Amino acid sequence: MNVVRLSLRPGLARHLRAGHPWVFRKGLEQVPRIPAGSVVDLTEGGKFVARGYFDPHSPIAVRVLTRDVRESIDQAFLEGRIARALKLRRSMLDLSATDAFRWVHGEGDGLPGVVVDLYKRLAVVKLYSAGLTPYRAMLVAALRAVMPELSGILGRDQAGDGETLEEDEGRGGGHLLFGTAPEQLTILEKGVRFRVDPWRGQKTGFFLDQRENRALVRHLAAGARVLNCFCFSGGFSVNAALGGAAQVFSVDQDADAIALARENFRENGLDPEGHDFLAADVFRLLQSFRDEGRQFDLVVLDPPAFAKTQRAVEAALDGYASLNRQALALVAPGGLLATSSCSARVSPEAFLGALKEAAAKAGVDLTLVEERYQPADHPVALAFPEGRYLKFHVLRAQPW
Repeated sequence: MNVVRLSLRPGLARHLRAGHPWVFRKGLEQVPRIPAGSVVDLTEGGKFVARGYFDPHSPIAVRVLTRDVRESIDQAFLEGRIARALKLRRSMLDLSATDAFRWVHGEGDGLPGVVVDLYKRLAVVKLYSAGLTPYRAMLVAALRAVMPELSGILGRDQAGDGETLEEDEGRGGGHLLFGTAPEQLTILEKGVRFRVDPWRGQKTGFFLDQRENRALVRHLAAGARVLNCFCFSGGFSVNAALGGAAQVFSVDQDADAIALARENFRENGLDPEGHDFLAADVFRLLQSFRDEGRQFDLVVLDPPAFAKTQRAVEAALDGYASLNRQALALVAPGGLLATSSCSARVSPEAFLGALKEAAAKAGVDLTLVEERYQPADHPVALAFPEGRYLKFHVLRAQPW
C-alpha cells in the first residue's frame, strides 16, 4: 500500500485523535497534487495521527478511516467495517416485519462518505466523495462477501463536494454494479408495504430514517384529520390511514411522488379515493387553507433540508419558523404538529428556537410531547456532532 504523508496544521491532531473524521483543505500544511482516493497518513511533528483517503475536489481534503497505523486500507478492512455495521443493525432493529434499513451510514460506521441502504436483497450504494470512486469495485466485493445472498448492487453516486450524507435529495439515475435490480420493488416496514424506485427515487429510493416516526404517526392518527406536507411517496400518510385517521390530505410538489403515494395506499388495502392527494406548492397551499379556515387535528411537516451550506443556516431558521407558523394556523385547538428538520447544520437547539418563534407569531402555546432523532441504523459518532442531522418533534398546540 503506497501511502502519502501529509502534515497537519497545529492544533488539529487532537480533534482527530478524539475521533473526528474530517480534515478540511485549510487543515493541511500543504495540499498535495495526488489522485482522488490516494491513501494518506496525517502526521503532526512527524508522528502518525490517522490514515484516510484524499479528495482533491472537496473542501474536505481527507476523510479518516483509521487511527491505527497497523491497519491497511484494503478489501479486508472494508469487509470488517461492513460486517460490523450489519451486526449492529441485526442486534438493534426489530426485523421481524421490516426488510429495509440503512446498512452503512458513513462516519457513524467508520466509513466516511459511504452509504448503503438495503431493500430486501438489493443493496443501493451512494458515495459522497470523489475520493471513494477508486474503491467502488472493492466495496462491491466486500458487500458481496459479507452478504452472499445479495441479488444486486445498485450505484447512486453523489461523488461531489457535499459535506454531509443528508445534503443530496436529488434523483440522479442509478447504474448496476452487480446482479440485477428491478425498476421498482415492494418493501416491508413494520408490517406496512411501500413501493420503492431504487433507480430514480430520492436518496436511494426511500427515506428510511423516518421509520420510527412514521410508526408514531400511525399511533397518533386515530380518528384525526391529518395533513401531510412534503409527503413524497406517502409514508406518513399511509401510516396515518392505517392508524384510523378520519381523513388524510397528502401534498407534494412532485406529481410522480403523489402518484406513488396513491399506489402505496393501494399496496396496503386502502382506497385512495377516500382521501385527498394534491401536487402543489406546500407554502401556497398552507396559505390557501388558512384563508379558507381549514383545520386539522394533526399536521405533519417533513420538508427537504433548508440549510445545505453553513452560510444558509440563518435563512434556513427563518424558513423553518415561517413554515411552522403557517402550519400552526391550521392546527385545531389541542391538535398536534409533527415537524422535522433534516438539516445537519441546524442544531436541535436552533430548531427548537425556530419553533418557539413560530408559536409566538402564530399566537399559540406549544407543548413538546415527543422529541426524537435518527434511528439505530443511522448511528452518530459522538466525536462527529455533524452526523446528528434528523430532528423530529411532536407538539401540542393550544391558542392563547
